[in-house]
Amino acid sequence: MIYIINGPNLNLLGTREPEIYGSEQFELFFEKLQQQFPETKLEYLQSNIEGELVNFIQEAGKKATAIVINAAAYSHTSVAIADAIKAVALPAIEVHISNIYSRESFRHHSYLSAVCIAVISGCGLDGYRLAIDHLSKTQQ
Repeated sequence: MIYIINGPNLNLLGTREPEIYGSEQFELFFEKLQQQFPETKLEYLQSNIEGELVNFIQEAGKKATAIVINAAAYSHTSVAIADAIKAVALPAIEVHISNIYSRESFRHHSYLSAVCIAVISGCGLDGYRLAIDHLSKTQQ
């Protein structure tokens, strides 16, 4: 099972700055992911609250084989989320819909990158598919 964990404001995908994040709601995209990966159980969780994200990561440590995480703004601020990923010792891939390196300089650093096996940035929602594809192949 792969947990997909989304952070703050990603519940607004489809309406939030579509020129940056696209116009598709994540719930609809998640259904497509489930169809694309029928052999892989996917669990999707989203929260705007840092502590809930830490709880989801800890839950993943007990139930999942890997994590795909887009912690959004918390990527750039949260030692707690990075520590949780490190603590559960699951392979995790950090995903960013936009290219964080072509945006404001504060977005160029992520606390999560050092504890994830890969970072996918700037591929739009397709970054999630790429992450799941990679994790699915490496877990066989």
